[in-house]
Amino acid sequence: MEIRKKELTFKGKTMDELKKLDVREFAKYLKSRQRRSVLRNFQEIEEFINRSKEKIEKKKQIKTHQRSLIITPEMIGMKIQIYNGHLFIPVEIIGEMLGHRFGELAPTRARIKHGKGGVGATKGSRAKAKK
Repeated sequence: MEIRKKELTFKGKTMDELKKLDVREFAKYLKSRQRRSVLRNFQEIEEFINRSKEKIEKKKQIKTHQRSLIITPEMIGMKIQIYNGHLFIPVEIIGEMLGHRFGELAPTRARIKHGKGGVGATKGSRAKAKK
C-alpha cells in the first residue's frame, strides 16, 4: 500500500483547480469579509500579481507596503517581503495562508522580553542604595 502525502484543499477545491480560477471567481470561496475586500480591490490584487511575476522573471525581490491585500492562489510559492512599519519581513506564501491578509503575516509589534526589575522599580527595592 502506497503512502501519499495528503493533498491540500481549500473549500473542497485542489490547488490546481484554484490556480486556474480568476481572482473574482476565487472570491466566491472566501468568507464574507474577505470576499467583499477581494471584489472591491480585485484590480489592485491583479496588478500586484502581475508586478510580482515580472520581478520574479528579473530575479528581483518582491517588496510591498500593501498589508491589506488578500492572499490568492496565484501568490502561492512566492517569497514576498512585507513592510511592518520598521523593516521588511520575508514571508513565503503557502496554501494554508489563502484568504488571509499580508498584514497578518508581518506583526508590527515586537514581542516583549521582561527582564529583572531595576533598583527603585518596586517598593521593596526603594530602600536599597541606587549606587
